[in-house]
Amino acid sequence: MVSQAGAVLLLETVRKIGLDQAITAQLASWRKPRTVHDPGKVLLDLALAVVLGGDCLADVAMLRCEPAVFGLVASDPTSPV
Repeated sequence: MVSQAGAVLLLETVRKIGLDQAITAQLASWRKPRTVHDPGKVLLDLALAVVLGGDCLADVAMLRCEPAVFGLVASDPTSPV
């Protein structure tokens, strides 16, 4: 948990300045009609995993373990390669 404290601060900063909404708006054309996961959120989740020390796509699992903090996180096959 302590190692994820920095990610929570970063996530709140991203939300406060509106970066999450801006990325979602820019990637809106990538979203298919029946998609569950927002491409902008997937990209931010990948960035958070890298910030937390992740070095491969499967490391988004550390965010998936805390849905109350990070929300719904896409599964590995759903995330872009």
